[in-house]
Amino acid sequence: MTPQERYKKLKQHLSEENPVLLDVIKRYETLDAIAHSHGFLDPEDTYTAHISWWPLISILGTFSSGKSTFINQYLGMKVQSTGNQAVDDKFTVICYGTNDEVMTLPGLALDADPRFPFYNISEEVEKVDAGEGSRVNLYLQLKTVRSDAVKGKILIDSPGFDADSQRDAILRITSHIIDMSDLVLIFFDARHPEPGAMRDTLEHLVGAAISHRDANKILYILNQIDTTAKEDNLEDVIGSWQRALSQKGLVSGNFFAIYSEESMVPIEDAALAERMKRKRDEDLRQIVERMDKVGIERAYRITKALEDFARDISDRKLPALQKALAGWAARVAIVDAVLFTLLLGGIGVLEWQFGFVTTVASSPLTAVAGMALLIGLMLFLHFKARNFVARRIFRKLEAGDPAVAAAFAHNTRWYRPMVRAKMTGWVKRAQNRLEEVIAQSKRAIRELNDQYVSPSGRRHGEES
Repeated sequence: MTPQERYKKLKQHLSEENPVLLDVIKRYETLDAIAHSHGFLDPEDTYTAHISWWPLISILGTFSSGKSTFINQYLGMKVQSTGNQAVDDKFTVICYGTNDEVMTLPGLALDADPRFPFYNISEEVEKVDAGEGSRVNLYLQLKTVRSDAVKGKILIDSPGFDADSQRDAILRITSHIIDMSDLVLIFFDARHPEPGAMRDTLEHLVGAAISHRDANKILYILNQIDTTAKEDNLEDVIGSWQRALSQKGLVSGNFFAIYSEESMVPIEDAALAERMKRKRDEDLRQIVERMDKVGIERAYRITKALEDFARDISDRKLPALQKALAGWAARVAIVDAVLFTLLLGGIGVLEWQFGFVTTVASSPLTAVAGMALLIGLMLFLHFKARNFVARRIFRKLEAGDPAVAAAFAHNTRWYRPMVRAKMTGWVKRAQNRLEEVIAQSKRAIRELNDQYVSPSGRRHGEES
């Protein structure tokens, strides 16, 4: 799908949903044009393909933490298998479908479709585990369900993280979906809240989540709290769980405790049962409310991502590119000087030994031919020097930031004049355009606020 085709589909999708986002798409087109012109983005790529335009909820956790049961209850139908073993060992993307029966499709359906958050994920897997990128079906599957609860949004159920044999690839995908998601639910098992039993999950889930710039979108859920009823120590269990999280650096967050009535342990003490039910109902209400309103968070995420992409180019990529080009030009100038000195020295030796220059200059025809040959040889050596130095710098850049490396290669092609490398005007013009995109992103945030916030007490669209 070309960027133009993707823009067309996105505009059709959002034209009736939210006019603010429709305007944001136009700003993404401007951003793409800047990135394409400087080589930061492949001509067939677009920044809109690096984020999910559908509200996205990810559900992570250990085996037997109740993720599947929670998903089934939220959807109102059995979609995911439940049990104490690793019954679902893949990332499962769940979206609305028109068939009455649940349809299961292979991971290839996600990897090859830009409408889904796992588009081209095989490339990410390949980076950390060579050869595994072509086996994407081992990691992903798509399920379509006819449930109103999932209309207009996508759910992702993760495999458990206990003793997984394909750790690196799983973690790469997990980091990817945390970045892409509007809401992340991390489930823990109340039967094993102590740090020793959950150390692995804390290391790989919480450690990645707390470093995310939008930590508010992550909910930490202690599931199956009904198992604490026998000792009546719910508060102790929750306290132990939070202490375990704080040891990994999580000192604040959205904490919830729930259980499933369908699979709960019977609670004989009526007062205790009522107390736990009130706790469960309130926490569950807040969780479901966040899930149902994820579309609002999606609108803000997409708009903020526009600003983040623009700032990344302006503040980091452009200066890095300018520095690399200036270094390239300086090194080429040195190599040119050395090569030309050697060339002229060689000609001098030939003149001294054989009278080479005098012989060539004795005839107008040979003088012109000799001059043309000399100029041609100097140009040949110059472009060889350009290419040699560029390749060395490119390899260093590629190890740090492939996008900057690609832009460097784009700007050092043989037909690009080297004088541009020493000019700062083109950088300033690009940064000015990026500042306009950032300003437009902030304006879009204010327009989104106007849809949901009204300090004056007037409704959106109501005249003063």
